[in-house]
Amino acid sequence: MKSAIQNTLLETYSKLHDLISSFSKEEINIVPFEGSWTAGQTAQHIILACSGLTMLFAGNTEKTTREPDQNVKALDAIFLDYSTKYQSPKNIEPPDIEYEKGTLLASIKKIQNDLFEAAETYDLTLTCLDSKVPGFDHFTIYEWLYFAIIHTQRHTQQIKSIYEHIKKQ
Repeated sequence: MKSAIQNTLLETYSKLHDLISSFSKEEINIVPFEGSWTAGQTAQHIILACSGLTMLFAGNTEKTTREPDQNVKALDAIFLDYSTKYQSPKNIEPPDIEYEKGTLLASIKKIQNDLFEAAETYDLTLTCLDSKVPGFDHFTIYEWLYFAIIHTQRHTQQIKSIYEHIKKQ
């Protein structure tokens, strides 16, 4: 369980890192089409959503009385459905500012390292009690790691579309 999720973390954040690296410093801040975030904003949204997760793991937890990966299928159904658009919760909505590529890349690398280390250190079957995703009960550490992965994969796909759109212009 641990090494599988660690490998997926590395793969997911490396793909995002490589994709962000392929934008020029100007392109990272181009709005590709009306109503869209820039690649910089989308990357910042991922950073806002994932950077505090390890604090949850270190916070209040309890022994889990269900399958520790029970919510994985539901997360897949939500985040891998690219035909549905969601409104970002306000607390992880990226500000409409100019983003610096190097800063975004450093933050992505830090999240990758923090989550990888957390997957090594913590009992992934424990339930975190300090936060919840709307519509779900409390997640286990495993489910939070999985959430970080699937949420990042969804938005990496979005950043890829932004890139393709900008290159066509």
